[in-house]
Amino acid sequence: MKSNLEINTENTRAQMRKGILEFCILLIISRSKVYSSDILRSLKDANLIVVEGTVYPLLTRLKNSGLLSYDWEESQSGPPRKYYSLTQAGRKTLEQLTTTWRSLERSIELLIDKFTN
Repeated sequence: MKSNLEINTENTRAQMRKGILEFCILLIISRSKVYSSDILRSLKDANLIVVEGTVYPLLTRLKNSGLLSYDWEESQSGPPRKYYSLTQAGRKTLEQLTTTWRSLERSIELLIDKFTN
């Protein structure tokens, strides 16, 4: 049986991951067109394991917000696949999120260094 501390820590960790998932997806898509399973694989490779049921609604929301677009491309192994890419608004948002992340990272590192020694 898990203690309350372990349960609260798991919840906090899950919320932290959820909060940066949009940023991570924009980063993954920023280099080239990406198929959804490649996004999931990249997140898993980065130890940000998420399920399809989390990523697909987020991709739809990002597309509806004008940050992503997609193209259908024929597949040799089945039906056509949807490949996502960043729009100009998506690139601008990614730049802003990158700046915010770097600032936040510096702030957290300062606090860790100050209060964990």
